[in-house]
Amino acid sequence: MSDQPTKDAMTPEERHRERMQRKKELVDRKIARATIDRGVLVVNTGNGKGKSSSGFGMLARSLGHGFKCGVVQFIKGTFSTGEEAFFRRLAGDQLDYYVMGEGFTWETQDKARDIAAAQAAWKIAAGMLADPAYDFVLLDELNIALVKQYVQLEQVLEAVAARPPRQHVVITGRGAPNGLIAVADTVTEMRVVKHAFEAGIKAQKGVEL
Repeated sequence: MSDQPTKDAMTPEERHRERMQRKKELVDRKIARATIDRGVLVVNTGNGKGKSSSGFGMLARSLGHGFKCGVVQFIKGTFSTGEEAFFRRLAGDQLDYYVMGEGFTWETQDKARDIAAAQAAWKIAAGMLADPAYDFVLLDELNIALVKQYVQLEQVLEAVAARPPRQHVVITGRGAPNGLIAVADTVTEMRVVKHAFEAGIKAQKGVEL
């Protein structure tokens, strides 16, 4: 007869240990099956807060690993953000950072100018995607430019498909096109539950800015 206690006879600590052991075995099997080593395409989309913040978190990780990184911001541009100030100050030669937007489209009210800004941003982004010197590229709010067709989806899909094999790319913004979602390795959709702005609280430094 086995010396192992039955489940009914187990203490809470023993039951917890058994559950964690089973979970560890499951996780270890998944890790053992993950043998592909290459750059990934990450898409952060949805109406909730946190898309760009997640992208900048991955940027911080990449810089911490000594990666050469590039950032192109497609919409933001008329006001300074905390992430821009922080990364420009600390990243040095590891980071190329371009703020190419003219601001939110409802502020500019000039479609031709918005298209020109998006095209200029895409030219820089395409150069990064073609350059094996870049280990990590963040294309912030590119999805907005794609939704409005200021940048053509086909151009983006071709560029990410042809990029250096170990280059990681993160694309953020609401309304990610289905074609981009289909080719991405990781897709996260942010969902709004509550937002302070809806209660009349203005954008705050360190949270939105």
